[in-house]
Amino acid sequence: MSMSETNVTAPSDFIRDIIREDLRTNKYGGRVHTRFPPEPNGYLHIGHAKSICLNFGIAEEFGGLCNLRFDDTNPTKEEVEYVESIKEDVRWLGFDWGDRLFYASDYFEQLYEYAIQLIKKGKAYVCDLSPEEIREYRGTLTVPGRESPYRNRSVEENLDLFQRMRAGEFPEGSRTLRAKIDMAHPNVLMRDPVMYRIIHAEHHRTGNKWCIYPMYDFTHCLSDSIEGITHSICTLEFENNRALYDWFLDELGVYHPQQIEFARLNLSYTVLSKRILLQLVNRGYVSGWDDPRMPTISGLRRRGYTPEAIRNFCDLIGVAKANSVVDIELLEHCIRQDLNKRAPRVFGVLRPLKVIIDNYPEDLVEEMECINNPEDPSAGTRRVPFSRVLYIEKDDFREDPPKKWFRLAPGREVRLRYAYYVTCVDVIKNERGEVVELHCTYDPATRGGWAPDGRKVQGTLHWVSAAHALDAEVRLYDRLFLKPNPLDVEEGQDFTANLNPNSLEVLTGCRVEPSLAGAVPGSRYQFERQGYFCVDPDSTADRLVFNLTATLRDTWAKIEQAQQ
Repeated sequence: MSMSETNVTAPSDFIRDIIREDLRTNKYGGRVHTRFPPEPNGYLHIGHAKSICLNFGIAEEFGGLCNLRFDDTNPTKEEVEYVESIKEDVRWLGFDWGDRLFYASDYFEQLYEYAIQLIKKGKAYVCDLSPEEIREYRGTLTVPGRESPYRNRSVEENLDLFQRMRAGEFPEGSRTLRAKIDMAHPNVLMRDPVMYRIIHAEHHRTGNKWCIYPMYDFTHCLSDSIEGITHSICTLEFENNRALYDWFLDELGVYHPQQIEFARLNLSYTVLSKRILLQLVNRGYVSGWDDPRMPTISGLRRRGYTPEAIRNFCDLIGVAKANSVVDIELLEHCIRQDLNKRAPRVFGVLRPLKVIIDNYPEDLVEEMECINNPEDPSAGTRRVPFSRVLYIEKDDFREDPPKKWFRLAPGREVRLRYAYYVTCVDVIKNERGEVVELHCTYDPATRGGWAPDGRKVQGTLHWVSAAHALDAEVRLYDRLFLKPNPLDVEEGQDFTANLNPNSLEVLTGCRVEPSLAGAVPGSRYQFERQGYFCVDPDSTADRLVFNLTATLRDTWAKIEQAQQ
Protein backbone atom coordinates (compact mmCIF):
# COMPACT_ATOMS: atom_id res chain seq x y z
CA MET A 1 0.00 0.00 0.00
CA SER A 2 1.36 3.42 -0.91
CA MET A 3 1.78 6.24 1.58
CA SER A 4 -1.02 8.23 -0.06
CA GLU A 5 -3.39 5.28 0.18
CA THR A 6 -2.42 4.79 3.83
CA ASN A 7 -3.15 8.43 4.60
CA VAL A 8 -6.62 8.14 3.11
CA THR A 9 -7.62 4.95 4.94
CA ALA A 10 -6.11 5.70 8.36
CA PRO A 11 -8.43 6.90 11.17
CA SER A 12 -8.74 10.62 11.68
CA ASP A 13 -7.77 12.46 14.85
CA PHE A 14 -5.69 15.53 15.64
CA ILE A 15 -2.43 13.59 15.96
CA ARG A 16 -2.86 11.84 12.64
CA ASP A 17 -3.83 15.17 11.09
CA ILE A 18 -0.52 16.65 12.31
CA ILE A 19 1.37 13.70 10.84
CA ARG A 20 -0.43 13.97 7.51
CA GLU A 21 0.48 17.66 7.32
CA ASP A 22 4.11 16.90 8.21
CA LEU A 23 4.21 14.32 5.43
CA ARG A 24 2.67 16.80 3.01
CA THR A 25 5.33 19.43 3.83
CA ASN A 26 8.12 16.84 3.99
CA LYS A 27 8.99 18.08 7.50
CA TYR A 28 10.96 14.97 8.43
CA GLY A 29 11.90 13.84 4.95
CA GLY A 30 8.75 11.75 4.63
CA ARG A 31 9.55 9.77 7.80
CA VAL A 32 7.20 8.73 10.59
CA HIS A 33 9.04 7.34 13.60
CA THR A 34 7.33 6.95 16.99
CA ARG A 35 8.28 5.23 20.23
CA PHE A 36 6.64 3.65 23.27
CA PRO A 37 8.81 4.63 26.26
CA PRO A 38 7.68 2.95 29.52
CA GLU A 39 9.61 3.23 32.76
CA PRO A 40 10.21 -0.34 34.03
CA ASN A 41 8.93 0.35 37.55
CA GLY A 42 5.71 -1.67 37.37
CA TYR A 43 3.46 -3.66 35.09
CA LEU A 44 1.65 -2.00 32.19
CA HIS A 45 -2.06 -1.23 32.55
CA ILE A 46 -4.97 -0.53 30.20
CA GLY A 47 -3.91 3.12 29.95
CA HIS A 48 -0.56 2.03 28.57
CA ALA A 49 -2.42 -0.17 26.09
CA LYS A 50 -3.95 2.99 24.62
CA SER A 51 -0.47 4.48 24.18
CA ILE A 52 0.91 1.24 22.72
CA CYS A 53 -1.92 1.01 20.20
CA LEU A 54 -1.50 4.67 19.29
CA ASN A 55 2.27 4.68 18.82
CA PHE A 56 2.62 1.32 17.11
CA GLY A 57 -0.64 1.82 15.23
CA ILE A 58 0.41 5.17 13.78
CA ALA A 59 3.77 3.77 12.69
CA GLU A 60 1.98 0.90 10.95
CA GLU A 61 -0.64 3.10 9.31
CA PHE A 62 1.89 5.54 7.86
CA GLY A 63 4.52 2.99 6.86
CA GLY A 64 6.86 4.15 9.62
CA LEU A 65 8.72 2.67 12.57
CA CYS A 66 8.07 2.43 16.30
CA ASN A 67 10.73 1.82 18.95
CA LEU A 68 10.29 0.16 22.31
CA ARG A 69 12.46 2.13 24.72
CA PHE A 70 12.76 1.68 28.45
CA ASP A 71 13.30 4.94 30.34
CA ASP A 72 15.39 3.23 33.00
CA THR A 73 16.93 6.15 34.89
CA ASN A 74 15.92 5.30 38.48
CA PRO A 75 17.65 2.11 39.67
CA THR A 76 15.85 2.13 43.02
CA LYS A 77 12.46 1.41 41.44
CA GLU A 78 13.24 -0.58 38.28
CA GLU A 79 13.53 -4.34 37.90
CA VAL A 80 14.23 -6.88 35.17
CA GLU A 81 10.86 -8.48 36.03
CA TYR A 82 9.12 -5.32 34.88
CA VAL A 83 11.18 -5.15 31.69
CA GLU A 84 10.25 -8.68 30.71
CA SER A 85 6.57 -8.21 31.58
CA ILE A 86 6.40 -5.09 29.40
CA LYS A 87 7.93 -6.93 26.44
CA GLU A 88 5.41 -9.75 26.89
CA ASP A 89 2.48 -7.33 27.06
CA VAL A 90 3.47 -5.42 23.91
CA ARG A 91 3.92 -8.67 21.97
CA TRP A 92 0.63 -10.06 23.29
CA LEU A 93 -1.21 -6.97 22.08
CA GLY A 94 0.07 -7.83 18.61
CA PHE A 95 2.92 -5.37 18.08
CA ASP A 96 6.55 -5.91 17.15
CA TRP A 97 9.44 -3.51 17.61
CA GLY A 98 11.75 -5.54 15.37
CA ASP A 99 15.38 -4.69 16.11
CA ARG A 100 14.44 -1.39 17.76
CA LEU A 101 14.63 -2.31 21.44
CA PHE A 102 16.43 0.47 23.32
CA TYR A 103 17.10 1.63 26.85
CA ALA A 104 17.79 5.14 28.10
CA SER A 105 20.75 3.52 29.87
CA ASP A 106 22.18 2.85 26.39
CA TYR A 107 22.73 6.60 26.21
CA PHE A 108 24.16 7.33 29.67
CA GLU A 109 27.59 8.24 28.31
CA GLN A 110 26.13 10.45 25.58
CA LEU A 111 23.78 12.13 28.07
CA TYR A 112 26.72 12.83 30.36
CA GLU A 113 28.54 14.51 27.49
CA TYR A 114 25.45 16.59 26.72
CA ALA A 115 25.41 17.71 30.36
CA ILE A 116 29.08 18.71 30.09
CA GLN A 117 28.21 20.79 27.00
CA LEU A 118 25.51 22.66 28.91
CA ILE A 119 27.88 23.33 31.80
CA LYS A 120 30.47 24.73 29.39
CA LYS A 121 27.79 26.99 27.86
CA GLY A 122 26.94 28.31 31.30
CA LYS A 123 23.53 26.64 31.10
CA ALA A 124 23.95 24.14 33.93
CA TYR A 125 25.43 24.20 37.44
CA VAL A 126 26.05 21.94 40.40
CA CYS A 127 23.76 22.78 43.31
CA ASP A 128 24.22 21.84 46.97
CA LEU A 129 20.64 22.56 48.05
CA SER A 130 18.72 19.60 49.48
CA PRO A 131 15.60 18.38 47.67
CA GLU A 132 13.47 20.13 50.30
CA GLU A 133 15.36 23.39 49.83
CA ILE A 134 15.08 23.15 46.04
CA ARG A 135 11.29 22.87 46.40
CA GLU A 136 11.25 25.82 48.79
CA TYR A 137 13.36 27.99 46.48
CA ARG A 138 11.21 27.12 43.46
CA GLY A 139 8.34 29.37 44.52
CA THR A 140 4.71 28.91 43.50
CA LEU A 141 2.44 29.65 40.58
CA THR A 142 2.01 33.18 41.94
CA VAL A 143 5.37 33.72 43.66
CA PRO A 144 8.64 33.71 41.65
CA GLY A 145 11.39 31.38 42.73
CA ARG A 146 14.67 32.39 44.35
CA GLU A 147 18.06 31.69 42.86
CA SER A 148 20.21 29.04 44.47
CA PRO A 149 23.28 30.43 46.27
CA TYR A 150 25.30 28.02 44.11
CA ARG A 151 23.82 29.21 40.82
CA ASN A 152 26.76 31.40 39.84
CA ARG A 153 29.58 28.95 40.30
CA SER A 154 32.17 29.18 37.55
CA VAL A 155 32.17 26.80 34.61
CA GLU A 156 35.44 25.33 35.87
CA GLU A 157 34.07 24.67 39.35
CA ASN A 158 30.90 23.12 37.94
CA LEU A 159 32.87 20.84 35.62
CA ASP A 160 35.08 19.73 38.51
CA LEU A 161 32.16 19.07 40.85
CA PHE A 162 30.13 17.23 38.21
CA GLN A 163 33.07 14.98 37.33
CA ARG A 164 33.57 14.27 41.04
CA MET A 165 29.83 13.49 41.35
CA ARG A 166 30.31 10.87 38.66
CA ALA A 167 33.40 9.53 40.43
CA GLY A 168 31.32 8.84 43.53
CA GLU A 169 32.99 11.35 45.86
CA PHE A 170 29.78 12.72 47.34
CA PRO A 171 26.97 11.17 49.44
CA GLU A 172 23.64 10.31 47.89
CA GLY A 173 21.35 13.32 47.59
CA SER A 174 24.05 15.81 48.57
CA ARG A 175 24.37 17.48 45.17
CA THR A 176 22.47 17.80 41.90
CA LEU A 177 23.14 19.19 38.48
CA ARG A 178 20.53 21.76 37.51
CA ALA A 179 19.74 23.55 34.27
CA LYS A 180 20.21 27.34 34.49
CA ILE A 181 17.03 28.77 32.95
CA ASP A 182 14.86 31.30 34.81
CA MET A 183 13.75 31.21 38.45
CA ALA A 184 10.93 33.64 37.65
CA HIS A 185 9.60 31.67 34.67
CA PRO A 186 5.77 31.41 34.68
CA ASN A 187 6.15 27.67 34.02
CA VAL A 188 7.43 26.34 37.36
CA LEU A 189 9.09 23.39 35.60
CA MET A 190 11.46 25.85 33.92
CA ARG A 191 12.81 27.17 37.21
CA ASP A 192 16.23 25.56 37.08
CA PRO A 193 15.07 21.91 36.96
CA VAL A 194 17.30 19.12 38.20
CA MET A 195 19.12 17.25 35.42
CA TYR A 196 21.15 14.73 37.49
CA ARG A 197 20.99 13.38 41.02
CA ILE A 198 23.34 11.15 43.02
CA ILE A 199 21.98 7.64 43.67
CA HIS A 200 24.30 4.95 45.04
CA ALA A 201 22.32 1.97 43.79
CA GLU A 202 22.95 -0.88 41.37
CA HIS A 203 21.28 -0.49 37.99
CA HIS A 204 19.61 -3.51 36.37
CA ARG A 205 21.73 -3.07 33.21
CA THR A 206 24.78 -0.93 34.06
CA GLY A 207 25.44 -2.38 37.51
CA ASN A 208 27.55 -0.03 39.64
CA LYS A 209 29.17 1.82 36.73
CA TRP A 210 27.17 4.95 37.48
CA CYS A 211 26.21 6.70 40.69
CA ILE A 212 24.64 9.73 39.00
CA TYR A 213 21.45 9.27 37.04
CA PRO A 214 19.72 11.69 34.66
CA MET A 215 16.20 12.94 35.32
CA TYR A 216 13.29 12.08 33.04
CA ASP A 217 12.93 15.49 31.37
CA PHE A 218 16.59 15.62 30.43
CA THR A 219 16.73 11.99 29.32
CA HIS A 220 13.51 11.72 27.39
CA CYS A 221 13.93 14.45 24.81
CA LEU A 222 17.55 13.53 24.12
CA SER A 223 16.72 9.83 23.78
CA ASP A 224 14.08 10.83 21.22
CA SER A 225 16.67 12.94 19.43
CA ILE A 226 19.32 10.21 19.40
CA GLU A 227 16.82 7.69 17.98
CA GLY A 228 15.57 10.04 15.27
CA ILE A 229 12.00 10.06 16.55
CA THR A 230 9.73 12.33 14.50
CA HIS A 231 6.63 12.52 16.67
CA SER A 232 7.06 12.12 20.44
CA ILE A 233 3.52 11.29 21.54
CA CYS A 234 2.81 11.51 25.27
CA THR A 235 -0.10 12.09 27.63
CA LEU A 236 -1.53 15.44 28.61
CA GLU A 237 0.22 15.70 31.98
CA PHE A 238 3.45 16.31 30.08
CA GLU A 239 2.09 19.37 28.28
CA ASN A 240 3.94 21.74 30.62
CA ASN A 241 7.10 19.67 30.17
CA ARG A 242 7.15 20.44 26.46
CA ALA A 243 8.84 23.81 27.08
CA LEU A 244 11.67 21.99 28.85
CA TYR A 245 11.77 19.29 26.15
CA ASP A 246 12.30 22.03 23.56
CA TRP A 247 14.77 23.99 25.71
CA PHE A 248 17.23 21.12 26.13
CA LEU A 249 17.17 20.26 22.43
CA ASP A 250 17.49 23.88 21.31
CA GLU A 251 20.32 24.72 23.74
CA LEU A 252 22.29 21.68 22.59
CA GLY A 253 21.50 22.32 18.93
CA VAL A 254 20.62 18.69 18.23
CA TYR A 255 17.94 17.05 16.09
CA HIS A 256 14.52 18.15 17.35
CA PRO A 257 11.47 15.81 17.36
CA GLN A 258 7.98 17.21 17.97
CA GLN A 259 6.24 16.47 21.27
CA ILE A 260 2.46 16.03 20.95
CA GLU A 261 0.18 15.49 23.95
CA PHE A 262 -3.11 13.60 24.08
CA ALA A 263 -5.58 12.87 26.87
CA ARG A 264 -4.67 9.84 28.97
CA LEU A 265 -7.20 7.10 29.61
CA ASN A 266 -9.33 7.52 32.72
CA LEU A 267 -11.66 4.58 33.37
CA SER A 268 -14.55 4.49 35.82
CA TYR A 269 -14.27 2.17 38.85
CA THR A 270 -10.55 1.88 38.08
CA VAL A 271 -7.27 3.30 39.33
CA LEU A 272 -4.51 3.70 36.73
CA SER A 273 -1.79 5.01 39.02
CA LYS A 274 1.23 2.69 39.16
CA ARG A 275 1.92 4.00 42.67
CA ILE A 276 -1.50 2.86 43.89
CA LEU A 277 -1.39 -0.38 41.90
CA LEU A 278 1.95 -1.14 43.59
CA GLN A 279 0.33 -0.52 46.98
CA LEU A 280 -2.51 -2.90 46.11
CA VAL A 281 0.09 -5.59 45.40
CA ASN A 282 2.44 -4.88 48.30
CA ARG A 283 -0.34 -4.55 50.87
CA GLY A 284 -1.97 -7.80 49.78
CA TYR A 285 -5.30 -6.43 48.55
CA VAL A 286 -4.74 -8.43 45.34
CA SER A 287 -2.73 -11.59 44.67
CA GLY A 288 -0.22 -9.87 42.36
CA TRP A 289 0.20 -7.65 39.33
CA ASP A 290 -1.68 -10.22 37.24
CA ASP A 291 -4.63 -10.55 39.60
CA PRO A 292 -7.69 -10.63 37.30
CA ARG A 293 -9.19 -7.69 39.20
CA MET A 294 -6.23 -5.48 38.31
CA PRO A 295 -6.39 -3.15 35.28
CA THR A 296 -2.94 -4.35 34.23
CA ILE A 297 -2.58 -5.92 30.82
CA SER A 298 -1.36 -9.11 32.50
CA GLY A 299 -4.39 -9.04 34.81
CA LEU A 300 -6.78 -8.56 31.90
CA ARG A 301 -5.02 -11.37 30.01
CA ARG A 302 -5.38 -13.73 32.99
CA ARG A 303 -9.03 -12.78 33.33
CA GLY A 304 -9.62 -13.83 29.72
CA TYR A 305 -9.50 -10.59 27.76
CA THR A 306 -8.26 -10.87 24.20
CA PRO A 307 -5.78 -8.51 22.53
CA GLU A 308 -8.38 -7.90 19.83
CA ALA A 309 -10.92 -6.69 22.40
CA ILE A 310 -8.42 -4.31 23.98
CA ARG A 311 -7.31 -2.92 20.62
CA ASN A 312 -10.95 -2.45 19.61
CA PHE A 313 -11.60 -0.64 22.89
CA CYS A 314 -8.66 1.69 22.22
CA ASP A 315 -9.98 2.38 18.73
CA LEU A 316 -13.46 3.15 20.04
CA ILE A 317 -12.36 5.65 22.69
CA GLY A 318 -10.18 7.44 20.14
CA VAL A 319 -7.64 10.20 20.74
CA ALA A 320 -8.67 13.51 22.30
CA LYS A 321 -7.06 16.71 23.58
CA ALA A 322 -9.18 16.99 26.75
CA ASN A 323 -9.30 14.59 29.69
CA SER A 324 -12.50 12.65 30.28
CA VAL A 325 -13.63 9.44 31.99
CA VAL A 326 -14.54 6.39 29.91
CA ASP A 327 -17.28 4.11 31.24
CA ILE A 328 -15.79 0.73 32.16
CA GLU A 329 -18.87 -0.88 30.63
CA LEU A 330 -17.49 0.00 27.21
CA LEU A 331 -14.40 -2.12 27.92
CA GLU A 332 -16.63 -4.93 29.16
CA HIS A 333 -18.77 -4.59 26.03
CA CYS A 334 -15.69 -4.99 23.83
CA ILE A 335 -14.71 -8.31 25.40
CA ARG A 336 -18.28 -9.63 25.24
CA GLN A 337 -18.52 -8.61 21.60
CA ASP A 338 -15.27 -10.40 20.79
CA LEU A 339 -15.90 -13.56 22.79
CA ASN A 340 -19.46 -13.84 21.53
CA LYS A 341 -17.98 -14.48 18.09
CA ARG A 342 -15.16 -16.82 19.08
CA ALA A 343 -15.82 -18.51 22.44
CA PRO A 344 -17.13 -22.11 22.28
CA ARG A 345 -20.33 -22.70 24.26
CA VAL A 346 -20.21 -25.26 27.04
CA PHE A 347 -22.32 -26.28 30.04
CA GLY A 348 -21.03 -25.30 33.46
CA VAL A 349 -23.04 -25.55 36.69
CA LEU A 350 -21.61 -23.26 39.35
CA ARG A 351 -23.88 -24.13 42.30
CA PRO A 352 -25.04 -27.70 41.62
CA LEU A 353 -28.43 -29.08 42.56
CA LYS A 354 -28.97 -32.81 41.93
CA VAL A 355 -31.83 -33.85 39.65
CA ILE A 356 -32.95 -37.46 39.28
CA ILE A 357 -35.20 -38.31 36.32
CA ASP A 358 -37.28 -41.12 37.78
CA ASN A 359 -38.61 -42.55 34.52
CA TYR A 360 -35.27 -42.42 32.66
CA PRO A 361 -33.49 -45.81 32.34
CA GLU A 362 -30.79 -46.18 34.98
CA ASP A 363 -28.19 -47.72 32.65
CA LEU A 364 -28.85 -45.46 29.65
CA VAL A 365 -26.39 -42.76 28.54
CA GLU A 366 -27.26 -40.69 25.50
CA GLU A 367 -25.14 -38.18 23.66
CA MET A 368 -26.90 -34.93 22.90
CA GLU A 369 -25.73 -32.90 19.94
CA CYS A 370 -24.97 -29.34 21.06
CA ILE A 371 -24.03 -26.29 18.98
CA ASN A 372 -20.53 -25.00 19.71
CA ASN A 373 -21.18 -21.40 18.71
CA PRO A 374 -24.42 -20.13 17.12
CA GLU A 375 -22.50 -17.03 15.92
CA ASP A 376 -20.05 -19.24 13.99
CA PRO A 377 -21.61 -22.12 12.03
CA SER A 378 -18.13 -23.36 11.09
CA ALA A 379 -17.53 -24.19 14.77
CA GLY A 380 -19.76 -27.23 14.33
CA THR A 381 -21.28 -29.29 17.12
CA ARG A 382 -20.17 -31.48 20.01
CA ARG A 383 -21.77 -34.40 21.85
CA VAL A 384 -22.52 -34.08 25.56
CA PRO A 385 -23.49 -37.14 27.65
CA PHE A 386 -26.97 -37.22 29.23
CA SER A 387 -28.03 -39.65 31.94
CA ARG A 388 -30.60 -40.26 34.67
CA VAL A 389 -28.80 -38.16 37.31
CA LEU A 390 -28.00 -34.57 36.43
CA TYR A 391 -26.95 -31.30 38.02
CA ILE A 392 -28.69 -28.00 37.37
CA GLU A 393 -28.17 -24.58 38.97
CA LYS A 394 -29.68 -24.11 42.43
CA ASP A 395 -30.93 -20.72 41.28
CA ASP A 396 -32.95 -22.40 38.52
CA PHE A 397 -35.37 -23.90 41.05
CA ARG A 398 -37.90 -22.26 43.38
CA GLU A 399 -40.18 -24.23 45.61
CA ASP A 400 -42.54 -21.27 45.89
CA PRO A 401 -41.86 -19.37 42.65
CA PRO A 402 -42.77 -15.71 42.16
CA LYS A 403 -44.92 -14.53 39.28
CA LYS A 404 -43.34 -14.79 35.83
CA TRP A 405 -41.00 -17.52 37.06
CA PHE A 406 -40.11 -19.51 33.93
CA ARG A 407 -37.64 -21.95 35.43
CA LEU A 408 -38.18 -25.14 37.42
CA ALA A 409 -40.72 -25.41 40.25
CA PRO A 410 -42.95 -28.18 41.64
CA GLY A 411 -45.28 -29.32 38.85
CA ARG A 412 -43.57 -27.01 36.35
CA GLU A 413 -42.27 -28.29 32.97
CA VAL A 414 -39.04 -26.86 31.50
CA ARG A 415 -36.67 -27.68 28.67
CA LEU A 416 -33.21 -29.09 29.34
CA ARG A 417 -31.21 -27.50 26.55
CA TYR A 418 -30.57 -29.88 23.61
CA ALA A 419 -32.10 -32.72 25.67
CA TYR A 420 -35.70 -33.22 26.92
CA TYR A 421 -38.68 -31.58 28.57
CA VAL A 422 -38.78 -32.46 32.28
CA THR A 423 -41.35 -31.87 35.02
CA CYS A 424 -40.55 -31.57 38.73
CA VAL A 425 -42.55 -34.11 40.75
CA ASP A 426 -40.82 -34.17 44.15
CA VAL A 427 -38.48 -32.10 46.32
CA ILE A 428 -36.01 -33.58 48.84
CA LYS A 429 -34.71 -31.44 51.70
CA ASN A 430 -32.08 -31.92 54.38
CA GLU A 431 -32.54 -31.54 58.13
CA ARG A 432 -32.07 -27.75 57.80
CA GLY A 433 -34.89 -27.49 55.32
CA GLU A 434 -32.59 -26.84 52.34
CA VAL A 435 -33.47 -28.30 48.97
CA VAL A 436 -30.79 -30.88 48.09
CA GLU A 437 -32.42 -33.04 45.42
CA LEU A 438 -35.21 -32.87 42.86
CA HIS A 439 -37.09 -35.71 41.27
CA CYS A 440 -38.46 -35.21 37.79
CA THR A 441 -40.03 -37.09 34.94
CA TYR A 442 -39.15 -36.61 31.29
CA ASP A 443 -41.05 -36.85 28.02
CA PRO A 444 -39.11 -39.21 25.70
CA ALA A 445 -40.85 -37.66 22.68
CA THR A 446 -39.08 -34.32 23.27
CA ARG A 447 -35.54 -35.50 22.54
CA GLY A 448 -33.43 -32.59 21.31
CA GLY A 449 -35.50 -30.16 23.39
CA TRP A 450 -38.58 -29.85 21.16
CA ALA A 451 -42.12 -31.23 21.56
CA PRO A 452 -43.64 -32.89 18.46
CA ASP A 453 -47.12 -31.89 19.61
CA GLY A 454 -46.11 -28.24 19.44
CA ARG A 455 -46.52 -27.44 23.14
CA LYS A 456 -44.27 -24.65 24.40
CA VAL A 457 -42.30 -24.16 27.57
CA GLN A 458 -40.83 -20.84 28.55
CA GLY A 459 -37.88 -22.04 30.60
CA THR A 460 -34.68 -23.54 29.21
CA LEU A 461 -32.01 -24.77 31.65
CA HIS A 462 -28.41 -25.89 31.23
CA TRP A 463 -27.26 -29.08 32.90
CA VAL A 464 -24.46 -31.64 33.22
CA SER A 465 -24.55 -35.39 33.68
CA ALA A 466 -23.52 -36.21 37.26
CA ALA A 467 -21.58 -39.33 36.26
CA HIS A 468 -19.61 -37.56 33.54
CA ALA A 469 -19.15 -34.00 34.83
CA LEU A 470 -15.74 -32.67 35.81
CA ASP A 471 -15.12 -30.96 39.14
CA ALA A 472 -13.95 -27.34 38.87
CA GLU A 473 -13.16 -24.26 40.87
CA VAL A 474 -14.67 -21.04 39.57
CA ARG A 475 -13.52 -17.58 40.61
CA LEU A 476 -16.17 -14.92 40.22
CA TYR A 477 -14.69 -11.44 39.87
CA ASP A 478 -16.43 -8.14 40.35
CA ARG A 479 -15.08 -4.59 40.14
CA LEU A 480 -12.28 -3.91 42.57
CA PHE A 481 -13.75 -0.56 43.65
CA LEU A 482 -17.25 0.45 44.70
CA LYS A 483 -17.26 4.02 43.37
CA PRO A 484 -16.88 5.28 39.80
CA ASN A 485 -14.07 7.50 41.13
CA PRO A 486 -12.13 5.29 43.56
CA LEU A 487 -10.10 8.25 44.83
CA ASP A 488 -13.23 10.09 45.98
CA VAL A 489 -12.83 9.54 49.74
CA GLU A 490 -13.61 11.32 52.97
CA GLU A 491 -10.93 13.34 54.72
CA GLY A 492 -8.49 11.07 56.52
CA GLN A 493 -9.26 8.08 54.28
CA ASP A 494 -7.31 6.66 51.36
CA PHE A 495 -8.37 4.70 48.28
CA THR A 496 -8.78 1.49 50.33
CA ALA A 497 -12.02 2.92 51.76
CA ASN A 498 -13.61 2.29 48.35
CA LEU A 499 -12.34 -1.26 47.86
CA ASN A 500 -15.09 -3.75 47.08
CA PRO A 501 -15.05 -6.45 49.81
CA ASN A 502 -16.92 -8.79 47.45
CA SER A 503 -14.68 -8.36 44.41
CA LEU A 504 -13.80 -12.07 44.49
CA GLU A 505 -15.98 -15.09 45.26
CA VAL A 506 -14.40 -18.53 44.96
CA LEU A 507 -16.77 -21.40 44.20
CA THR A 508 -15.60 -24.97 44.71
CA GLY A 509 -17.47 -28.11 43.77
CA CYS A 510 -18.66 -26.67 40.46
CA ARG A 511 -19.42 -29.09 37.64
CA VAL A 512 -18.55 -28.69 33.97
CA GLU A 513 -19.16 -30.88 30.93
CA PRO A 514 -16.51 -33.53 30.10
CA SER A 515 -15.39 -31.84 26.86
CA LEU A 516 -13.38 -29.44 29.06
CA ALA A 517 -10.99 -32.16 30.17
CA GLY A 518 -7.49 -30.99 29.36
CA ALA A 519 -8.54 -27.38 28.74
CA VAL A 520 -5.32 -25.38 28.64
CA PRO A 521 -4.73 -22.14 30.58
CA GLY A 522 -5.87 -19.15 28.57
CA SER A 523 -8.68 -21.04 26.81
CA ARG A 524 -11.91 -19.06 26.76
CA TYR A 525 -15.47 -20.36 26.85
CA GLN A 526 -19.02 -19.18 27.26
CA PHE A 527 -20.74 -21.11 30.03
CA GLU A 528 -24.27 -21.04 28.63
CA ARG A 529 -26.57 -18.69 30.56
CA GLN A 530 -23.69 -17.82 32.92
CA GLY A 531 -21.04 -15.71 31.22
CA TYR A 532 -17.60 -15.89 29.66
CA PHE A 533 -14.85 -17.78 31.48
CA CYS A 534 -11.13 -18.36 31.02
CA VAL A 535 -8.98 -21.24 32.22
CA ASP A 536 -6.62 -19.89 34.88
CA PRO A 537 -2.87 -20.69 34.97
CA ASP A 538 -3.51 -22.37 38.35
CA SER A 539 -5.31 -25.17 36.49
CA THR A 540 -3.68 -28.58 36.38
CA ALA A 541 -4.56 -31.89 34.75
CA ASP A 542 -6.38 -32.86 37.95
CA ARG A 543 -7.87 -29.48 38.86
CA LEU A 544 -9.72 -27.14 36.53
CA VAL A 545 -9.83 -23.48 37.57
CA PHE A 546 -11.90 -20.91 35.68
CA ASN A 547 -11.97 -17.12 35.97
CA LEU A 548 -15.09 -15.12 35.19
CA THR A 549 -14.16 -12.83 32.30
CA ALA A 550 -17.52 -11.10 31.86
CA THR A 551 -21.16 -11.76 32.54
CA LEU A 552 -23.65 -11.97 29.67
CA ARG A 553 -25.41 -8.74 30.62
CA ASP A 554 -24.25 -5.91 28.37
CA THR A 555 -25.56 -2.44 29.20
CA TRP A 556 -23.42 -0.79 26.56
CA ALA A 557 -24.82 -3.00 23.80
CA LYS A 558 -28.33 -1.94 24.82
CA ILE A 559 -27.28 1.71 24.64
CA GLU A 560 -25.87 1.12 21.15
CA GLN A 561 -29.07 -0.57 20.02
CA ALA A 562 -31.17 2.27 21.39
CA GLN A 563 -29.03 4.85 19.61
CA GLN A 564 -29.28 2.93 16.34
